[in-house]
Amino acid sequence: MTSHSSGLILPERVTQFIEATNAGDLSRLLDVFAVDSIVNDQLQHWRGLAELSQWAECDIIGQRLSLLPTRCVQHYGHCIVAAHADGKFDKRGLPDPLEVLLYFTLAEEKVVQLIILRDHSGTSPFDASSRSST
Repeated sequence: MTSHSSGLILPERVTQFIEATNAGDLSRLLDVFAVDSIVNDQLQHWRGLAELSQWAECDIIGQRLSLLPTRCVQHYGHCIVAAHADGKFDKRGLPDPLEVLLYFTLAEEKVVQLIILRDHSGTSPFDASSRSST
């Protein structure tokens, strides 16, 4: 676990992913992934480093994506990070700030799966007190 500049304590590879994303550093970003990793970004699927490289070049580096983590929870071996996302992508119809959820699965010091989804809930997914008890 490492401390991110946001003050959150995150697994080292998750911190590296966020820092590499924000710096536009493709090689450092790809270094977090296992050779056969799977990424599902907004319901689009990539598998293996060759496909992940294409995805990262276009959707991360090309869009100048930046992530500001706001919350993190460890859940049954997964690291779920809520973050504000910004960049040079089309923001028409999106909330400001745009909150995304990044579901990291790590094994053997590498990210083996990453699922990225927009948070449509409008409430903190980690705050049980904001949910109805019914």
